[in-house]
Amino acid sequence: MLRERPDGTRNPLQTLPLTERIRAERFDAVFGGGRRDEEKARAKERVFSLRDEFSQWDPRRQRPELWQLYNGLHAPGEHVRVFPLSNWTELDVWQYIARERIELPEIYFAHEREVFRRSGMWLTAGEWGGPKASETVETRMVRYRTVGDMSCTGAVDSDAVTLDQVIAEIAASRLTERGATRADDKMSEAAMEDRKREGYF
Repeated sequence: MLRERPDGTRNPLQTLPLTERIRAERFDAVFGGGRRDEEKARAKERVFSLRDEFSQWDPRRQRPELWQLYNGLHAPGEHVRVFPLSNWTELDVWQYIARERIELPEIYFAHEREVFRRSGMWLTAGEWGGPKASETVETRMVRYRTVGDMSCTGAVDSDAVTLDQVIAEIAASRLTERGATRADDKMSEAAMEDRKREGYF
């Protein structure tokens, strides 16, 4: 089992096994679900994101993608990370879910949950290290805009219990999905970009 770091994120520990497997299997391409509206560093990414032989990302090496033409060429040892939803927004995803009538787990809709406040986010108690003695647990109506590691993924206050209500809430929101709910993106202005340079997805 991966153990989180003292700062509450396991992302650096998840990156190493990912990059080792890519290297061992000699993958030419690996698919991910990142979108450009998630975080500032994602906006610099392309649909085909070139990674070097160490799985590192360099924004200066990204190729133009004019007229939706993608260049997957890479040197031996390099690979591309492919983000088919790169040009979608969070709102696009939810409108697609509604149109296709896709069933989702209840965690994406507002529900009562015991949470505590840390770094401006509502986190759920767990063995990962929360709450601390100074943090008070309270019951609130919240939902998750994204689902991930509970040590760094927060809930948001919400009354949205239906797809239409979630869509209306997102349309009115000025905070990005990750900006509102991911502690690992709050470490610094360049937190995501730094992790991507180290090989993070």
